[in-house]
Amino acid sequence: MPTADVSARPAVLGDEHAFAAIQLAAWRETLGDEAVDALDANEVRDTWGAAIESPPTRDDRMFAACDGPRVVGFAAMTAAGDIIALEVAPEHRRQGHGSRLMAACVDTLRIRNAPVVRAWALEGDEAREAFLQTAGLGEGGVRRTLEGPNGDLIERLWRAEV
Repeated sequence: MPTADVSARPAVLGDEHAFAAIQLAAWRETLGDEAVDALDANEVRDTWGAAIESPPTRDDRMFAACDGPRVVGFAAMTAAGDIIALEVAPEHRRQGHGSRLMAACVDTLRIRNAPVVRAWALEGDEAREAFLQTAGLGEGGVRRTLEGPNGDLIERLWRAEV
C-alpha cells in the first residue's frame, strides 16, 4: 500500500499565503464571519511573511505541514517554548498534520534542552483542548483575557514538560 507524501518542515518565504488562508479559516470557525470579514487578508498574509523572513528572535521557529507540495497547516513557536499558533486547514484535519507540527515543536525544544512546552486554547474550544490533551499537555492553571474583535476572549494555558 503506498504511503502519503506528508511532512512537517521549516517554513519558507512563500508559505505566508497558505498560512494566512489557514489562519483566517480557523478564525472564521472560532470567531465568526463578521470578525474575519473585518480583517484585511493581505495584512494577515504580510504579517506571516514578515515573521518567516525576519523572526522576532533567531530562536523562534515556524513549521509548515505539507500534503505533497501543498501547505495544509503551520505552527509558530517562540524561543521560550510557547506555541503561539498551530492550525491545520479544516479539510485536512484529523490526518496527522497537527501531530507532526506539535512533534516538530517539541523536538526543537528537546534539542535546546528546554524544560517545557506551552500552548493556549480559547476557553470552550473543545477540539483544540482535546488535541492538546492527546498530545500530552495538561491544563496549566492560568487564564488570560485578550481583546477580540467582538469583545474579550478568554484563553487557558496548556503545558507539558519536554
